[in-house]
Amino acid sequence: MYNNDSLDTICAALCYAMGIEAPACAAKANETLCRFIDEKFSGKKADRILMYNPDAVAQWIYRKYPWFTAELAAIGELEVPMKTVMPSVTPVCFGTMYTGAQPCVHGIQKYEKPVIKIDTIFDAMIRAGKKPCIIGDSKCSLGKIFLERDMDYFVYDTIGEINAKAAECVMQDKYDFLVVYNGNYDHWMHKFGPESTEALSELRANSYEYAELTSLVKRFWTKHNVLTGFAMDHGCHEIDGGSGSHGLDMEEDLNICHLYNAYTAQ
Repeated sequence: MYNNDSLDTICAALCYAMGIEAPACAAKANETLCRFIDEKFSGKKADRILMYNPDAVAQWIYRKYPWFTAELAAIGELEVPMKTVMPSVTPVCFGTMYTGAQPCVHGIQKYEKPVIKIDTIFDAMIRAGKKPCIIGDSKCSLGKIFLERDMDYFVYDTIGEINAKAAECVMQDKYDFLVVYNGNYDHWMHKFGPESTEALSELRANSYEYAELTSLVKRFWTKHNVLTGFAMDHGCHEIDGGSGSHGLDMEEDLNICHLYNAYTAQ
């Protein structure tokens, strides 16, 4: 069974969290996330958002292996099950996540990495006087399809460098909308399969990194109302030969589950 909520509802909900106008083509905001925001901030808005984007962490993997995501279970406040878009590949899905538009609207409909020209959440943040930032690796879709905006991009070759820069940015308390990409699970999933020791160890690393970043948020962003999200792009499935893949119209690839936390200013 496919999840009901579409990935295209997240963009407007993140804008709602900060009290800014959503991108021009964004779908209606996700009601579950908006209710959570209202409840946690008592009707006020967030002034910082941290989005941690692990690649390819399927809902079925998250449910089947809870001992690899123990940190998420310990700190997670809200789960938002949703259905990603087709084809379920990275640039298509992140294009939808951060424009709120379907692939036929934002323009990426296969595995390619052109710069998106329509209105995005990054444009909306800039118009509202916010400072967005993307941190990712030199080959990742997320770091390429949202280029050409007046914002900061930090690009590295290793996950360790990415995570170190993310920690530094949180401690500097400089950015209003901070997006961090980790593609480590996806890499090993493709090579050895979604349930391989290699891939699951990276799922564990993703869980740990999100917990570490939220711990820093609670320490260094105490003056702010903060929303954080553990937000993957799509799922995955095993293919012949014991390796992994995604991109198909099937539950394993389309069903994902975002997790959100909220912290009030002290």
